[in-house]
Amino acid sequence: MCGITGIFDLRAAREVSRTVLQRMNDSQHHRGPDEGSLHTEPGLGFGHRRLSIIDIATGQQPLHSACGSVVIVFNGEIYNYQELIPELQALGLTFRTKSDTEVIVNAWLAWGEACVQRLRGMFAFALWDRKRETFFMARDRLGVKPMYYAMLDDGWLVFGSELKSVLAYNGGQGGLRRDIDPHAVEEYFALGYVAEPRTIFKQALKLSPGHQLRIRRGQPVAAPQEYWQLRFTLDNPISTDDACDELRARLSESVRLRMIAEVPLGAFLSGGVDSSAVVASMAGLSDAPVNTCSIAFDDPKFNESAFAQMVADRYRTDHFVQTVKSDDFDLIDTLARLYDEPYADSSAIPTYRVCQLARQRVTVALSGDGGDESFGGYRRYRMHLMEERLRSALPAGIRQPLFGALGRLYPKADWAPRMFRAKTTFEGMARSAVEAYFHSVSILRGPMRKQLFSPAFRQALGGYGAHEVFDRHAADHARLAASDDPLALIQYLDTKTYLVGDINTKVDRASMAHSLEVREPLMDHELVEWLATLPSSLKIRGQEGKYLLKKAMEPLLPDDVLYRPKMGFAVPLAQWFRGPLKQRVRDAVLGERLAGTGWFQRPYLEHLVNAHQSGASDYSAPLWTLLMFEAFLRNVVDADGSGSGHTLPAEACA
Repeated sequence: MCGITGIFDLRAAREVSRTVLQRMNDSQHHRGPDEGSLHTEPGLGFGHRRLSIIDIATGQQPLHSACGSVVIVFNGEIYNYQELIPELQALGLTFRTKSDTEVIVNAWLAWGEACVQRLRGMFAFALWDRKRETFFMARDRLGVKPMYYAMLDDGWLVFGSELKSVLAYNGGQGGLRRDIDPHAVEEYFALGYVAEPRTIFKQALKLSPGHQLRIRRGQPVAAPQEYWQLRFTLDNPISTDDACDELRARLSESVRLRMIAEVPLGAFLSGGVDSSAVVASMAGLSDAPVNTCSIAFDDPKFNESAFAQMVADRYRTDHFVQTVKSDDFDLIDTLARLYDEPYADSSAIPTYRVCQLARQRVTVALSGDGGDESFGGYRRYRMHLMEERLRSALPAGIRQPLFGALGRLYPKADWAPRMFRAKTTFEGMARSAVEAYFHSVSILRGPMRKQLFSPAFRQALGGYGAHEVFDRHAADHARLAASDDPLALIQYLDTKTYLVGDINTKVDRASMAHSLEVREPLMDHELVEWLATLPSSLKIRGQEGKYLLKKAMEPLLPDDVLYRPKMGFAVPLAQWFRGPLKQRVRDAVLGERLAGTGWFQRPYLEHLVNAHQSGASDYSAPLWTLLMFEAFLRNVVDADGSGSGHTLPAEACA
């Protein structure tokens, strides 16, 4: 695991400033504290920060091909690299190291752009082929590893593993313009993150998962090209028993590949189904006890440590637990600086802490991330399927006006028992399937964002709505899918949005802040592709989510772990904002920094704060979203130091 960065001259072959490149590379020191190296030549500069995991002796980067014509910087792991080496050697390619990085270089020489089709793993890399005058970037299929880039006014392309590396560039006629993209702000307040390929800044982009970018110097730059898609066929006729057997075998293979390391290795163990399944598979592949770690909370409503202990006891793992206090909220500014963009998933706090804990024992940790999306684990999936059955039973001409009126009239009853909180359900019933799912996952739903944003900001949006992110992916799914299965649709949407923009972003930044590599066996693309062939009845059956995973794990895990209510990795925001953070949230949400943007309507901000702190409503999620946006402005935008982009008047959004 590493941090990569670089500069490429799109126009000619001007001299690269090593001082600028060094500053960009140093901004990501936390991603690779073991080594840092640069390569420069006319028109090109590559930087690399190394966290040594595989081929510690000879795996340094930037790495050159044996022929000297190709140079690469790479972040991630190629899990099938050992299988590819003999195949590439048979084609006459030479290896001077035992690293997966050199496998990518030689795969490029052998197969060109098609090399990415042969790579199994998590990766983001950039290479320069001097003979072909070609610059090439690629990102893994599920977006586990990040890649940011920008094409600047002075004709340079700059890139990095984190946005801070791109922000650190300052050469030629200047660096990245800090103009904030109003569309990104709209997406953030709807989803809690800025969706790919957008970033918070107009001039910077993320390379989307499963995409590659090829540039010939001096030629027009084409848009990134997609090299992989997930297609839900749901046509596998396999029986449940056979599916359980095959799943255990596939999971074991995925775990085995991710246990290859030359440094201490372990696993996160939350006590949930996904991480427990990973640990059980690891134990079956290891002669030595597996290193496991978990976070306990002093608030029993959020504490799963007893279930983690059950698994640890069963497999006699070397288990390490640390208790986190329920008032662990001193990370707000740290997180804002860490993520570089506004990011509103409050579970980033315990994720940061569990990575901090794991790094005390190991350098590599396996996690259970990705299981909910592929196996159908989220509660919202079951609710959506129930709504879909009702939607299909009523003609749109009746359903939309009826439930639209009920949604407008029914009060927002956060204080009431869950069965009486029907407003969201009524609102969802009036919408299409895609609109309803977007509505259900939004932090501030459409009517709330309309009240939140000022008229000037809404004008700057030009009619854009964050729902267009879901509409775009839904159209792709409709083109690819073999059926209109409602579960497959929302699994696809989450794989393209929430998994990448929220889960993978959270884990990458939190782990790399502590120089910890996290590997996700449940996000192996071959496993994900196989699961997409299975009928949805093997994922959700009745009210049981993750049906297949749980059935497959019954011989390996206690029923108390498999068949208990899902708890999640949450923090007590509602209590914080009425207690120890009461004044801080008031100062941030109603303070000068947000007011100075001209983007928000103060009466609505006051309503959110006052209604929450009085106990009339639970607005903890919208308030956290605002709190983290204000922290982003102070810690990232204001930290620029150039004097540009600090005032952020509404007209700057136009």
